[in-house]
Amino acid sequence: MSHRSQGLLTKGVLALVAALVAALLAALPGAGPAEAAPASFSHPGVLVSRAQLDFVRGKVQAGAQPWKGAYDQMMASKYASQSRTPKPRAVVECGSYSNPNYGCTDEREDAIAAYTNALAWYVTRDAKYAQKAIQLMDAWSATITDHTNSNAPLQTGWAGSVWPRAAEIIRYTYTGWPNVNRFATMLRDVYLPEVINGSRSNGNWELSMMEAAVGISVFLDDRTSYDKAVTRYLNRVAAYVYLDTDGALPRTVPGSGLDTRDEIVGYWQGQSTFVTGLTQETCRDFTHTGYGISSISHVAETSRIQGEDLYPQVGERLRQALGFQSKYQRGEAVPSWLCGGSLNLGLGPVTEVGYNAMHNRLGYAMTNTQALTEAQRPAGSNNLFVAWETLTHGDNLS
Repeated sequence: MSHRSQGLLTKGVLALVAALVAALLAALPGAGPAEAAPASFSHPGVLVSRAQLDFVRGKVQAGAQPWKGAYDQMMASKYASQSRTPKPRAVVECGSYSNPNYGCTDEREDAIAAYTNALAWYVTRDAKYAQKAIQLMDAWSATITDHTNSNAPLQTGWAGSVWPRAAEIIRYTYTGWPNVNRFATMLRDVYLPEVINGSRSNGNWELSMMEAAVGISVFLDDRTSYDKAVTRYLNRVAAYVYLDTDGALPRTVPGSGLDTRDEIVGYWQGQSTFVTGLTQETCRDFTHTGYGISSISHVAETSRIQGEDLYPQVGERLRQALGFQSKYQRGEAVPSWLCGGSLNLGLGPVTEVGYNAMHNRLGYAMTNTQALTEAQRPAGSNNLFVAWETLTHGDNLS
């Protein structure tokens, strides 16, 4: 064999080995590529794609259920009101458990209203809804400069998750938003710096913050921030939902400082028996657990739209978390080893996106999640960052 042939063979073997290693790394829970951003971003592409929006529009116009009922629910809500007056603040101050609450509720609800009106615009093609969404977004982009106090990162994550959903729909499907660049500057300068470096608090904080960072990065076509947010997200997902393949103890986020079993058990709300599907906040309450699960599904869905699908890396944890929590939310008796035999329920309207992805698209049986999802339809809003997901993702394979 010539030296040239040997060289080509060696290169081929090395390339094959590199491909196999990459595939194995991608398959590891929590492991992620150094770069996740697509070569170019797809728009609209935060949580909902144009194809998904077209599906929704067709179903609503045909009067098909559950989408028509979900749409009617949305349009009857306060968020769709055309008399709504935005209430922007220069500095939004949010303390623990909303004390103080200076602009926190107003900001979150104005963001949900903007998204609601953006969806209404797409379904109806009535320009008044697009104009209302623009009014709300413009009011805030002309005013806000900062978030302060202890809950500032979480508040920024919640509002920052919703604004890009609205903005993507309006920017790419409606003609006439003169202040779009000012809105982009607001996201870049006020929101992104507050969330991009994550949090060492309970996991739902960082997951919400990474949802905001990913959505903002898509809107800004910012590949560097997208990659940074996805890396942090993948580490947090792996540390938020336990799988028995993780070993005797849950995974931890690099740099978390959780070095001993006692520290990890304490961080997991005192739970010392670990089973597949348990989350870091299950024994705190299902409401905060729902926030975390919701953001896991939202980022994965956005990544799928962007052509760099993260479901292969996070889908099993998402599926198991949904199934575990849904089982007890539906009323199954709580064993004594789980959270001392008592759970604080209240999962919220957070199952549609993950259920649609894992059951409808990928074909996994999800008996408990399916039963809970169908019983809760139409899923409304949690008035924080989740809204109208039966409408947007109910049995939507687009």
